[in-house]
Amino acid sequence: MEASRHALLHGPLFSRSAPLDRRNAASRISAYVYGNVLILAALIPVTTSAEHVGILIVLGTAFSTFIAHSFAEGVGQSVQQNRPISARERWMDMRDSVPILSSAVLPCVILGIAGLGWLAPRTAQLLAEVVMLIRIGGIVFVIERLNGARPRRSTLLEALLLAVAATTVVVVKVIMTH
Repeated sequence: MEASRHALLHGPLFSRSAPLDRRNAASRISAYVYGNVLILAALIPVTTSAEHVGILIVLGTAFSTFIAHSFAEGVGQSVQQNRPISARERWMDMRDSVPILSSAVLPCVILGIAGLGWLAPRTAQLLAEVVMLIRIGGIVFVIERLNGARPRRSTLLEALLLAVAATTVVVVKVIMTH
């Protein structure tokens, strides 16, 4: 049981020896995009200063989104299967939601550097926002790999279009909620 729990909690998104099934991969990709979009949406309206660089807002957004997403996935899965889900299935849903938490790492590092005074807070915020857009667009390359394809010439264009679409979603969210 301990070995299976370790594999469940720490298994890679892609492994040459034992790749994830498409359902788990799709769930993790969905969580990755969702987390990055919401972290970006949290970053944009943050008012930065030397004392306040927004790390707690980013962490709070990541953690609350992770909990909500894991819960929602479990509820949806129980409806789909027409039964309560098992503890193992709950762990799998939580593991598949981890990319939401990982979305906060780079922005928090960048904002932390600003908190130390090594970067201007506004510069750090802009850099964190750009990093999020790159992460969102970069998922196109992961999807290509999942499909067993090599990146094509159009892959970069697709990545840019995905980043633009995500930016549009974020702008709408920020306008409607702030």
